Amino acid sequence: MERGEDLGAPSASGRAQGGGDAERLRAALLGMDGSGYGRYRSLTGRWRFDGFELAVEHVQADPYAPPSRLSLEVPASVAGFDAGLWRDPVRARALADLLARRAAEALAGSRFRVDAGGQEVLARSACAVREGAVRLRFAVELPGHGRRIAGREAARQLCELLPAAVASSLRAQALPAEEVRAFADTVSDSVAAREQLAERGLVAFVADGSVLPRRSGVSDLPLTGPGAVPFAAPEPLRVELELPHRGRVAGMGVPEGITLIVGGGFHGKSTLLHALERGVYDHVPGDGRELVVTRADAVKIRAEEGRRVERTDISAFVGELPSGADTRDFRTDNASGSTSQAAAIVEAVEAGARVLLVDEDTTATNLMIRDARMQALVAPDREPLTPFVDLVRPLRRSHGVSCVLVMGASGDYFDVADQVVLLDAYRPHDVTAAARALAAPRDDAPFPAVAHRAPDPGSISAQARGRRRIKGRGTDALVFGETEIDLRALEQLVDPSQVPGLGLALTALVRRGHLDGHRTLAAALDLLDAELAEGPDALDDGYLGDFAPPRRHDTAAALNRLRTLRVARQSR
Repeated sequence: MERGEDLGAPSASGRAQGGGDAERLRAALLGMDGSGYGRYRSLTGRWRFDGFELAVEHVQADPYAPPSRLSLEVPASVAGFDAGLWRDPVRARALADLLARRAAEALAGSRFRVDAGGQEVLARSACAVREGAVRLRFAVELPGHGRRIAGREAARQLCELLPAAVASSLRAQALPAEEVRAFADTVSDSVAAREQLAERGLVAFVADGSVLPRRSGVSDLPLTGPGAVPFAAPEPLRVELELPHRGRVAGMGVPEGITLIVGGGFHGKSTLLHALERGVYDHVPGDGRELVVTRADAVKIRAEEGRRVERTDISAFVGELPSGADTRDFRTDNASGSTSQAAAIVEAVEAGARVLLVDEDTTATNLMIRDARMQALVAPDREPLTPFVDLVRPLRRSHGVSCVLVMGASGDYFDVADQVVLLDAYRPHDVTAAARALAAPRDDAPFPAVAHRAPDPGSISAQARGRRRIKGRGTDALVFGETEIDLRALEQLVDPSQVPGLGLALTALVRRGHLDGHRTLAAALDLLDAELAEGPDALDDGYLGDFAPPRRHDTAAALNRLRTLRVARQSR
């Protein structure tokens, strides 16, 4: 599914302007019945309904074009939500998310489309609550018979179905008060738990009773039935957090340092790591992972053959190459598994990651381990790679980066682990003492200072044939100007609306001068983060589509995969 726009194309704005009350809109639509489809453009403008105002912002050119874009606002006096639900930014985000979901349900089966999201609670452009007023942005496929206006059906959709949906989904009196409060409380508790992690010396927390397995490989809904084993923390790792609504909650705290998740196949190792990956987001009530929280600076790392790497210092992992390429300033259009993973680690740390999440199933084996027999056969001066097992402790000591690794096939990481958790039929056990008894001394390799790069803004453009082009293809790819960015390795992208958000973030970094050829990427991301603290509107510059602001780490990862990217300089 594609989401996005080609800005710069002719729009309805500036042409025939509509406006008035709901009855005038109905009369206008009925009067258009059978007319040429282009006459819909005269609807552009604002229309007053009983209890809300509708804005027709962009009208599609024909029935086969991307849908028209509309928005509406319900004033605070009509919406009627208690100030305790919107004065706090976290609760306002939760309320907006819930209202978008309820509006989408109320409009199901109609021509309207509301971006309501999945199991995660994200800030998104679709709905916002400010000072008690509710703003909803949505799309509609204006009806037609071929290229002729179906005015009666349009009047039914806009003047009957839409007002009924607004009344049943965007007003406090129409929603169960306890459901609304519980939704906001759930998100507030999740945020509060995440905020406590760093001060407690933790990188993640998994509450007792959490349900981590999902229903299937294509469903993010929680598993039900006998296979849904509730999580129970092993005693040595049990901690308690005090939350504003749930009170004291016990669970497993994952400490800073190097944590291994081990166990037999199909016993839940990757399931736990996947839950930690998603723990950077808040979840809806009933998801099972409401209190599985991970620090916001956690990044999933994997190998990615074929990706582009631009002037990244991977010399900690890769020494002198047979080709003579300088690995202190490494660039390639076709990275191998090992060089792509090395670059991903360095790029993540450069962007501010302080927690790395790694699953051996998606890594380059030769960058993870090099056992004694292979070392005996291949002389050190013939092997340019330094395995991660020799660098994970220096990365922690020199840069404060913790690591959570799933390992099922190699015990080499016992030598460097601070704690080891064994999953047995989805039940965790602390086996740190047993792993240490099997460990052997290991010499570490040095991990140099990370080189900070200053991207060239002239190499970052969403322009294609004179107009801006930003489109998402699910969570797999971003069409950005003349290029397409492969996002399949960004496993913490969870919603298609984050993908156009990435395009808008990249555009904002350049357009606002945050990337100027001298400022480092990390410093530019800091500036953008400060703006995004105000909400999704910080990215909204007239974009004709739904979007959700991405995490800084995903913005950096997308930029690093842009095949036109040039880096002006490096600094340490």
